[in-house]
Amino acid sequence: MTNNELIDKVATQQTSPGLVPKGFTIGLAVFSLILSVSGYIFRALVGDPIGEILRHAALLVPTFVLVIPLGFWVGALIMNKVKGMHIQRRNALTLGWLISCVTLLWLMGTYS
Repeated sequence: MTNNELIDKVATQQTSPGLVPKGFTIGLAVFSLILSVSGYIFRALVGDPIGEILRHAALLVPTFVLVIPLGFWVGALIMNKVKGMHIQRRNALTLGWLISCVTLLWLMGTYS
């Protein structure tokens, strides 16, 4: 390998976009699901009506587990098309799940 080929290889490695590890993404997805469901276990133990708990969970759990991460994913797609950016889809999903987890923890801290 010549020096120019080596320099080109190093330059492409440094400028290529990085991905968040898949395990981190999956971990945040599972953690957001656990956090969004855990509050309802305590509500059931306290004695709240099951119908009310299920109605509230049907709105809140999909919002934090699916809607927020997909919103970041769609935003990344739009920015890639419109602005010509190179945002990786997995990074956008990971950011969405991270924001969901932080928001859920903030809500738990506020209402505890």
